[in-house]
Amino acid sequence: MTVDEQEFLARRFEEQRPRLEAVACRMLGSVAEAEDAVQEAWFRLARTDVQAVENLAGWLTTVVGRVCLDMLRSRTARREAPLEERPVEPQEVATPEQQAMLADSVGLALLVVLETLDPAERLAFVLHDMFAVPFDEIAPIVDRTPTAARQLASRARRRVQGGTPQNPDLLRQRQIVNAFVSAARGGDFEALVSILDPDVITRADGKVLRQGAAMVASGAVAFSTVARGVHLILVNGSVGAVSSVAGREYRVVTFTFAEDRITEFDVITDPEQIRGLDLATLD
Repeated sequence: MTVDEQEFLARRFEEQRPRLEAVACRMLGSVAEAEDAVQEAWFRLARTDVQAVENLAGWLTTVVGRVCLDMLRSRTARREAPLEERPVEPQEVATPEQQAMLADSVGLALLVVLETLDPAERLAFVLHDMFAVPFDEIAPIVDRTPTAARQLASRARRRVQGGTPQNPDLLRQRQIVNAFVSAARGGDFEALVSILDPDVITRADGKVLRQGAAMVASGAVAFSTVARGVHLILVNGSVGAVSSVAGREYRVVTFTFAEDRITEFDVITDPEQIRGLDLATLD
């Protein structure tokens, strides 16, 4: 690479730096670590054939995401290691300017919740909900399919919203899903609409099938016979629904809630995806 090419690449990288540092800061909860992650992305870019990179912004976001994911997993492993096995490391002391920057960009309450998330959940939530990165691009970073990446973000979103009164607890989730299933079995269109958010979305294996309360309710009425074979179950810690034959689940539905209404349905039929879910019976 010539000097001119290096300078051009450096300029393009600097154009992306603010966004990359914002992504890394929200991922890691540390200004200093975010800067390290972005610097590592620069080192990797310098070793890469840039001619083969069609979308530099997307490529850099992917690299920063992977670097952050590795750092989070390493952090988790250190916390779980026995005390005598943990390496002695200098403690990072954030400056007042760094603390203020982090608080302004992330929000202290959100940062506390993000710290409780699994690294993959955190990445999927941050990239999708905060930076609108498509699940097709998030999936390879976390070594999941787009549908599984969507589930990670959805699970993280529920946990992030868990501290607010609008997010129903498991008992309320169970009541809402029970009401929906009962209305679907009875073909009660009005009851279904009353349970659904006006902008509710139904997806099947990641693809949007229906949107809007009337459309989703009509679909539920049309498949009322299917609802008769549905029973409630815990899916990744939240109330969901499952259809099974001979003890094998062939369709799992997860729900997203807001203000006692259902805002999203995710219908999962792919056997591999179903095997990757944490399914448990309801008490």
